[in-house]
Amino acid sequence: MNKLYIPEPVSGGLLLSYRCTSECKHCMYACSPRWKADWISEEHAEKILTQLADKIQGSPLGSDRIGINYGLHFTGGEPFLNFDLLLKVTEIAHEHKIPSTFVETNCFWCRDDESTRRKLTQLKDAGLHGILISVNPFILEYVPFERTERAVRISKEIFGEGATTYQEFFYYQFKKLNFKDTLSFKEYLQKAGPRSLSYVELLPMGRAPYKLGYLYKKYPAKKFFGESCREELTRDWHVHIDNYGNYMTGYCGGISLGDARNLELIHQIDLDERPIVDALVTDLEKLHDLGKQFGYKQRSEGYVSKCHLCVDIRKHIAQQTDEFEELNPREFYRHLE
Repeated sequence: MNKLYIPEPVSGGLLLSYRCTSECKHCMYACSPRWKADWISEEHAEKILTQLADKIQGSPLGSDRIGINYGLHFTGGEPFLNFDLLLKVTEIAHEHKIPSTFVETNCFWCRDDESTRRKLTQLKDAGLHGILISVNPFILEYVPFERTERAVRISKEIFGEGATTYQEFFYYQFKKLNFKDTLSFKEYLQKAGPRSLSYVELLPMGRAPYKLGYLYKKYPAKKFFGESCREELTRDWHVHIDNYGNYMTGYCGGISLGDARNLELIHQIDLDERPIVDALVTDLEKLHDLGKQFGYKQRSEGYVSKCHLCVDIRKHIAQQTDEFEELNPREFYRHLE
């Protein structure tokens, strides 16, 4: 049989929802305020976390320390939109002794010192080991920088070394430029200069090729023929599981390898039942040929990366048919542009 073997995850993230206060131009998972507020249920969260408990590996510095590619993080969307749920999944993870747990946030909720300190203290008391504060020019369009500064200051007070700023370059740049409130991306480039973008760890996938494609050189589809995504789809680190139970690897939003509520079924994937995945682990030309069967036409301006070609073909197919189980969640494809 035509099988793809998926290794057990050693680190990852649980998306509580795709709903977010922001609609960042670089978002790999096309999160947005326009997403339905389909929060993961406590029952499904516990089912998933129970199975991850003996698989997730903690930071080399200790199980109570965090690292971006170690342990387990709670994310979204924006997890603080449902603080009660965030607190509950933190408690569940702690009960199952999952190491190196942290939450990722855009800090929209840090409106005052008192409520910020209270929520972070509750999370720490519930067993959370740290926090990752996202800072970049795309979040700056939606979240006033003074809220980010508050989050960094109080998080360091409560979590100590468990408070991580990602990316620190932008945090100190924004402080140096005395940014306040929000700032459009256009205004940011005018004030900081385009060279600042060289510091952005920007992956040309998800929403980025559509919203930021003008920043890249583009190539015809055939440039990426002969390439595959096998390495990404069989990666065991920094996998993501969303609120619908979709198991996603390689930051590949919209590609479900199966239902993470039963991880055993994901270990071996029957590629005959998942033609999209079969094409991706073989050759992107095969995916392109599959797309042509549904009327896909290449973009005349070209593509910025193999990920751009892949998601564009998948988006087209998802708009034409619902026969491919691996193209989930379907709503992902409606929020890319």
